[in-house]
Amino acid sequence: MTDNLSVLPAFSSLRAWLESLRLRTLPLACASVITGSALAWWQGHFDLMIALLALLTTALLQILSNLANDYGDAVKGSDTPARIGPLRGMQKGLIDKGQMRFALGITVALTLVAGVALVVRSCDSVSDMLGFLALGALAIVAAIAYTVGKKPYGYLGLGDLSVLLFFGWLGVLGSCYLQTHSLHMLFFLPATGCGLLAVAVLNVNNMRDIDSDRQNGKFTVAVRLGAHNARYYHAMLLASALLCFALFARLALLSATGWLFMLGVPLLFGQARFAIRHLSAVAMRPMLEKTVKAALLINLLFAVGLIVG
Repeated sequence: MTDNLSVLPAFSSLRAWLESLRLRTLPLACASVITGSALAWWQGHFDLMIALLALLTTALLQILSNLANDYGDAVKGSDTPARIGPLRGMQKGLIDKGQMRFALGITVALTLVAGVALVVRSCDSVSDMLGFLALGALAIVAAIAYTVGKKPYGYLGLGDLSVLLFFGWLGVLGSCYLQTHSLHMLFFLPATGCGLLAVAVLNVNNMRDIDSDRQNGKFTVAVRLGAHNARYYHAMLLASALLCFALFARLALLSATGWLFMLGVPLLFGQARFAIRHLSAVAMRPMLEKTVKAALLINLLFAVGLIVG
C-alpha cells in the first residue's frame, strides 16, 4: 500500500507535464512541413533528412509554444477552474514557475540545436543560412511572446495572424525552399490554405474560451468578433482554405489525384454548419479535436495527391 501511494505523486507530475506538452497538437503543427515537403517532392527535389530535421524543429517550436502558453496564462491568471477547457499542470499547482522556466530553457536549447542542424544541412549559401537563422530566432521569440511578457500579442488578438505566418507561409514555403532552393509564387496558395486551417483550429479554441478570455482581458479575434460573428469567421476560414488548395490544383494543372483533398470537404462543411448552429462555448469543446483531425486530413490528402500524381 505504501509503495502504491509513493508512486501517485510521480504519476501525477508526469501526467501534468504531458498535459502541458499537449502532444496531440504536434501532428497539426507538422502539417506545414508535410505539405512543404510534398511540394518539394512534386518538383523532384525531396530530401528526407532535411524533411525530418524540419519536422523535429517544428515539433520543438510547438512544444515551446505550448509550455510558454501555459506559463503566460497561469502567471496572468487567465486559466482558472471556471474555464471550459482543460486545466494544465501549472493551473493545478503540480508545476511551479521555476520548473516551467527551466523546461522552457531546455526546450529553447533543443530547438536551437535542431534549427542550426537543419540550416547547416540544407543551406548552400551564407545569405540563406543567415536568413533562416534569423527566421528561426523570430519563431522562438514568437512562440514565447504569445502569452508571456507585459504585452503578449496573443492578448491583443494577433494570434491568428501569427499562426497564418508560422504554420502556413513560413512552415510550408520554408520547408519547401530548404529542399528545392527555389520559391514559386504559386506555392503561396497551399501555404495559405494550410495556415488558414491552423487558424481555424485556434479559432475553435478561442470560441470555447471566449467567456474566460473576455473576463481576463485576453482579446482574441473571437472575443473581438463576439460569439455569433466568430462562427461565421470560422466558416470563412475553412472555405478560404479549400479555395486556396483548389486554385493551386487548377492553376498547377494537377491530375485527378491532385484533387484528393476534396474528399475532406464533407468534414469541413459539417464543421462550419455545426459551429454556426451552436452558439454556446461548451459546444466547442468536442469540436476542437474534430477540427484538428479535419485540418490534418486535408493537408495529408493534398500531400498524397501531389506525391502519387
